[in-house]
Amino acid sequence: QVQLVESGGGLVQAGGSLRLSCAASGRTFKDDAMGWFRQAPGKEREFVAAITWSGSNTYGADSVKGRFTISRDNAKNTVYLQMNSLKPEDTAVYYCAVNRGGISRYPRVYDFWGQGTQVTVSS
Repeated sequence: QVQLVESGGGLVQAGGSLRLSCAASGRTFKDDAMGWFRQAPGKEREFVAAITWSGSNTYGADSVKGRFTISRDNAKNTVYLQMNSLKPEDTAVYYCAVNRGGISRYPRVYDFWGQGTQVTVSS
């Protein structure tokens, strides 16, 4: 059974930083892309960033470019999201997900999802 467990969320002031982690288990994730999405109250789930299995290719939403960095450690089956210069509009539940089909910004193509971690940015 595949499990994705996010951690690292919390409350931070605007301009601050957080590092999210997502530990994956339950299958071999070779060749799988991994992504981060977020969902604010009353809004649809939106793409944040994604990374290929090798880590050689990453893809980020325009709203986070230059501020957020996605990375992964395949030895630990873990993907990270380093978030700097946080803004109140970054407040959301952040989810990680696995896509066996490759890197994508579309949540519907992702096969497995974590339960999410809350990130709250105060002004």
